[in-house]
Parts: sequence; structure tokens; C-alpha cells
Amino acid sequence: MKRLRAISLLLLSVALVAGCAVFKGKSDRRSASDAQLVQPKTVKYAGTPSDAVSMVYTTKRELALTFNGMADKAAMKRLLDQLDTYKIKATFFLPGMRVAEEPDIAKLILARGHEIESNTLNRLDMKKLPYEQIVNEIKLSRDVIQKKTGVKPVYVRTMLGDYTDNVRLAAAQQGMEAVIGASLFLHNWENETPLQKSNYIRKYINRGGIIALDTQENKIIAESVKLIAEGAKNVGYQFVRLDKLMRDGGKRRPLEQIPGWNAARINTNYAAATYNVMYNKQDDPKKEVVLSFDDWGTDYTITKLLDVLAAYKVKASFFLRADGVEKNPNLARAIAEGGHDVGNHTYSHPVITTITPAQIQQEIVKAHKIITEAIQQQPTMLFRPPTGVVDESTLKVVGATGYRNIANFDVDPVDFNRSRTSAQILQTVKEDTKNGSVVLLHMLDDTQTIQALPSIITTLRGQGYTFVRMSELMGLAPNGQQTS
Repeated sequence: MKRLRAISLLLLSVALVAGCAVFKGKSDRRSASDAQLVQPKTVKYAGTPSDAVSMVYTTKRELALTFNGMADKAAMKRLLDQLDTYKIKATFFLPGMRVAEEPDIAKLILARGHEIESNTLNRLDMKKLPYEQIVNEIKLSRDVIQKKTGVKPVYVRTMLGDYTDNVRLAAAQQGMEAVIGASLFLHNWENETPLQKSNYIRKYINRGGIIALDTQENKIIAESVKLIAEGAKNVGYQFVRLDKLMRDGGKRRPLEQIPGWNAARINTNYAAATYNVMYNKQDDPKKEVVLSFDDWGTDYTITKLLDVLAAYKVKASFFLRADGVEKNPNLARAIAEGGHDVGNHTYSHPVITTITPAQIQQEIVKAHKIITEAIQQQPTMLFRPPTGVVDESTLKVVGATGYRNIANFDVDPVDFNRSRTSAQILQTVKEDTKNGSVVLLHMLDDTQTIQALPSIITTLRGQGYTFVRMSELMGLAPNGQQTS
């Protein structure tokens, strides 16, 4: 029965596209199989495939909330009312079949100021379909939505947001600008606590992120939307429609097109390599100090740190753990745009004295490439060893890669320890800082560093200190190379 209904709707879709009735008179009457016989065979597209987008490259504080499928009218109205409550404009990926069935729901979505795009015609598993059927699923959905609503979709998403090369080619063949995935596809909660749910959402509130929920599969969509709205508000980010997010975003240049992408290289000739390591600037006549931040965290933490630094007009030095940057390049770019040093803290944060020389260099070079591509420029050529532990042999191995300037530290308030209070962090910094000091802080989640930072800045300024970047303390050029 369902199959017959689907065939009927498909014929209806074809008729809508053609602008005529399926059955007009005897001369025009023909079966579905007859219609298929006269369809020209689809030739596989040989041009450039449509873009595949799961996150938009932007440092604007915005992201998109998107929905797949079309639930019944009552459920959709409740969802739209909730979005109004949180003042969210969203993007709905609608199946062409459902729009053909209930165009009034699609029109209501538009009337509320939301965006409509295509969720294909029947939400079939595109990985299992022949190319010609993929083309038809995309084409008919687009045309039905346009016929019923007056809006022509330019983006397409499969039921689960996955895609293949054939989907991208078929989308391009039908003039679709992009195949859209998601930075987070939120399914039903299981037995998570409220805190676990909140922390999970916080992890995916990213600049340029695309969050997806399914209106038919998600049984607790109201709770999910509430958590997502609160998560964005806590970070200070705004939900915008996907079309705006895409307009505001840019395209990242491939790694090899960025000057300095190969400034770090594997170099096994490290026995005679030189290096320059600094813990502080001893006997510095100036009352200057470096605030440095290691590791990685969520937008919630790092954006708040950046906001404090901007409010107090402080430039700092950030040493990025690249496996985090790899997942969230927009945040790394935001650090660079803030005018801070962006240095190398390895890919996966090993203690470098415990791994082989080959592994050390692989960690550094891989991190360099990921950070370079994320920020679209050469990073500051400064290396901060995880935990600060080094010896002469490892320093030579590091220096041989091109990172010959190693930035260590002399003030460690152990802020990464989540039991340390902001007052304790401040007290250590206050007691241990002297002219030319390098203060080690972290950008980890759920520590008291954000709370301590304003007091650290005002206290040190009150003692007459000025803040410089590590590159400045070491007398380096903007790209981190020695000036003399």
C-alpha cells in the first residue's frame, strides 16, 4: 500500500514539474512504466561536484540550527512556536514528497521567517541508489518544493546528512550549490544527566557550526532545542539561517597554497641542530610579562578568554593542541585574528621526552600543517613542549624541524587542576611573577582560569607590569623567526 502511494505521489511530482495533469485525456493517458521508457538516460556529470559542507569557515559568532524531515502539522507548529520563543531562525530540509502532501506546513515554515531546503524526494539511502535515481531524487524534490512554495532550494541534505561522490555530482548536475552535512547530528538522548547533556551541547556550539535534528526521528526535540538555545546564549553566539551563514563564510585555501606551510619539516639530521629555549627573560630591565595559554577547549572557554583579553587590551601567546584545532579550525582562526601569537603545542600532547625522535617530529610537523591550514597563514614559529619537560636531545630534535625557538615558562599556577580556585591561581601568579616572566595558563574547560584572568591582569598592571607576546619577549619577527 505504501509503495502504491509513493508511486502515485511520484507521478504527481512529475506532473507538477511538467506543469500538467498526469491524466488529461485518452491520447495523453500513459502508465508509470511508459513514462519511464520515454525518459532520456541520465549521463553521469563530468564537471565539478557540489561543495560538501559540514561546517562553514567563519570567525563570526554565528551558527545554523537545521531540521530534517517533516513531522505532522501539530508537531511542526509546536516546533515553530518554540523557535519563536528563543528568537531562532532555522533552516528546514524538507522531503519533496511531504511538501507535495502537505504544502501548507512548508508555507507556514516560510511565513515564520525560516529557510526551506531539500531533504531529497523520499529520504532514501543514497549510498544504495544508482546514479540516475540519485539525480531524480534531487531534481524532483527541488522542483516539487519550488512548485508548491515558490522557493527554489539551493542546498540538499540526505536523510542522515551523509553523502558520496555520486551525491555531490548529482547535486551539481541539478545546479545545487552544496550538499550539506552537520557538525552535530543530535539524536535522541539516552540516560545522560542534565550536566552531561549540557556539556555535550557546549562541545558543539562552534562558530560556523551546523547542528541538525530530525523532526520525525527525534522524540525529545523540544528538550534538545531548549538545550541548544541555552548553549548558544551561554557562549554569546547567535543562530542564523544557513543561507546567511554560507554568505558570511569564506573558502579555505588548500594547505600548499599558504606561504610557510612547509616551514616545519621532518629532519633526521638533528645531532647538530640548534635551538633557543626561554623560560623567562632573565635580568629584563623592563617590567614586562607574557600571558601564555596551552592546550585546547571549547568555544565556550576560549571565546571567553579572548573576550577578557580584548576587554583589557592584552595580547597573549596561545600554544595550540592540534587535534583540537583539527576539529574546530574556526576557533583557531579567531585566536589569530585577535592578534595573539599562535604557536605549536604538538598534535596529541605527548610528553616529548617519553617518545622517539621520529614521533616528536611527526607530532610537530603534523600540528604545524593543521594549524597553518586552520588560520590560513604561517603560525608563529614557537614551540611549547607539553608539561614543559625537555632535555638537550629532545630540544635538538625539535629545533631540527624548523621550530628552533622553544617557549617554556617560569610561573605555573597549576590552573589545569580543577580543584584550584581563582584566588589560588591569582595568588601564585602574584607571588612568582617578576620582570620578564612567562606565565603558564590553560584554555581547558571547567577550570577557574576564566574567573582568575581579569584579576591577574589588573593585579599585574597595578604592580607596573606591561603585557607582551612571547614572540616579542624573545625578539622575534611576527612569523616567529629570529630578527637578528
